[in-house]
Order: sequence, then C-alpha cells, then structure tokens
Amino acid sequence: MAKGQRNGSTERRSTGRRTTGRGSIETVSAAEAAEKLARLDRQIVGLLNERAATELARRRGAVDSESVEEWQCREEARWLDASAGPLGESSLRAILRELRSGCQALLRPIRVAYLGPAYSYSHQAAVERYGNSAELAAVTTIAGVFEEIRAGHADFGLVPIENSTDGRIVDTLGMFARYPVRICGEVQLRIHHQLLARCERHSIREVVSKPQAVSQCRDWIARHLPGVRVVEMSSTAAAAQSAAEKPGVAAIASQQAAVNYGLNIVAANIEDNPDNLTRFAVIGGEPPDPCGNDKTALMFELAHRPGSLADAMTVFKSQGLNLTWIESFPMPGTSKEYLFFVELEGHAQEPKVAKALAALRNRTVRLEVLGSYPKGAPIA
Repeated sequence: MAKGQRNGSTERRSTGRRTTGRGSIETVSAAEAAEKLARLDRQIVGLLNERAATELARRRGAVDSESVEEWQCREEARWLDASAGPLGESSLRAILRELRSGCQALLRPIRVAYLGPAYSYSHQAAVERYGNSAELAAVTTIAGVFEEIRAGHADFGLVPIENSTDGRIVDTLGMFARYPVRICGEVQLRIHHQLLARCERHSIREVVSKPQAVSQCRDWIARHLPGVRVVEMSSTAAAAQSAAEKPGVAAIASQQAAVNYGLNIVAANIEDNPDNLTRFAVIGGEPPDPCGNDKTALMFELAHRPGSLADAMTVFKSQGLNLTWIESFPMPGTSKEYLFFVELEGHAQEPKVAKALAALRNRTVRLEVLGSYPKGAPIA
C-alpha cells in the first residue's frame, strides 16, 4: 500500500510538520506528529532536569572563575549558535531565562522588589530579568523599592531611571540622592502601549492611565479620540482594572494587562514614539566583574563656582571615555545646588576609568560610584 493510503483511500489528513534541518519543514500526519511530540516532550523534560542538576553542581562547586554575567553571556551565545530554527532568538532567550530562574529557585529563591502592581511595565521588566520562578514583590512607590533593599528584605530591586520620550525619572534620581544604593545591572524595555477596553472605540468616553503613559500617547489620543476625557491613575495596571470594571472606559496599558483583566486591544502600539524605551536600574546585589561591554554610573556634587562642571568634564575627555548619559538634579533643601548623574562606557576596574575617577574626586565635593555593570540590550 502506498504511503498515505488506508483501506484503498488516497485521502490524507495532515496537520503536523516535520523539521528536516536548518529550519525547513515537511508535512506529517496528525497521528505521527502527536506520537513524535510525546516522545520529544519526554526527552526534553529529562534533559531539562539533567541540565538543572548539572547547573546546580556547577554553581555549588564553583568550577570556573567566570562571573555570573560572563557565564550567562557565553551560555546564551551557545544556545543561539546551536539553533537552526524555526524558533527565533527572542523565544530561545525566554526559554533560557526561565530555565535559569528555575535553577536559581532550586539553589536559593531570590526576592525582587519592583514598582507594582503586577502586570505593570516594571513587573514586565522584572520578569524579563529574573523569570517567573523568582519571588517578585510589588511595592507601591519607588522609595519603597529602595527601602526594601536597605532593610535587607529583598535581594534586588528594579526601578525605572529613564524613558526615551519623557527623560529622567525624578523619583528614582531623588532616591539615589538620599540613599546611593549600588546599581548592579540594567533592563532596557521597549514600551508598547495598547488601548484596552471592553467596548468598541466609538463607545469610549474616558481614557485612563498613569501620567507617563498618557504623555507618551498624547498625540495619538488627540487624533483618534478627540474630546474624550483623560484621567491619570497611579499605574497602568490600575487603569486596566478600571477599564475592566467600568463601561465606556479604556486604559492605556500593556498586552499582559489585557490578558490578565480580560480586555480587548482596541488599538495596538499607540505610543507616539515608535522607539519608546524605558531603562530600569537593577539595585542591590554584588558588584559584577568586568565583562568587556560595561558601563559605569556616577553621582557627584560640584562646588558652586563658575567653570566647575567644565573642569569635571575634562577628566572624561582626557581618558577618552564616552559619556552615554548626563543629568542634573536639584539637591534637596537647596535652591541653586545640583547633583550630576553620569554614565560612561567602561568598568570602574579598567585603568582609564580608574584614572578618571581618581581625578574627578579632586574636582568634586562629593562623588559616588553607583556601580559598574554590563550594558543591557533593548528587549522587545
């Protein structure tokens, strides 16, 4: 009997596909696909547990001198190099992230404080960094995240520090001015705002969201929802909950919030800037070793006299250091004094960065090295 024939019939039902190498796909029958999937699932589960056990042994035995960041970078490169498709890089990174998170939970669960509530963008950034097996603790304010770290109630904290549309996050810089907690990493999250509701667009009478989200979608709202009332709320997640409970109300929030609150995406990606990105600082933890692709964050105070800022900036130029971010921030309790926040390429342990820091100490009233850490790649 020819392949695909059964009881004289040439009819064939095929809903599965077989990978034949380098991402090419061949059609197989549904029964064949189900049998193969069951076999592969058993193999995958077995290999995942074997890999977790090996990873735990490696961590407990400290079998090499690489830092965690260096190991993870090499690990990710191995995964991407080994893949022939059809899974894309973002899917592979997500799988690896959750595998790491599960291994860490077996070794010692970590607690991460973030600006809540759940399903906010800060929550999304925390998941991207630590996975779902971490203990993610939502707090109500940015100050609360710093307090969790200072009190030893969390291993790490995640706070927004800068948005590509709205600029610096004032509350975060204000907390660094009060408590110069160390930065050990960053998460750069591409922010895509969705208009969520349980009604059609023509029935929307009110749009709710946090002030930053409203600001980042103001032009879109003016063009597509003229005359609709805009109400600011404490978070995008709280806005989504309001839209789920009140007829005629739409929220600006994330896709995850839509799923959690059972809302429809009335309009997708409504941010005015298609490159809208928020950068989060990871605070707490141990200082990372250099990985070759680092940045260093500084905070300093200058004497209130002409030319003091220009004098300070020359130390970076003299060492050939590239500045990636600079912000001035009014010092609490003063009218004309400022703190300066600077990020530069390089690690504090590198000779030219160390020389620049030594020179800068002689030209500042106060200098805090907030941390050196690997650069984060933007996450879609």
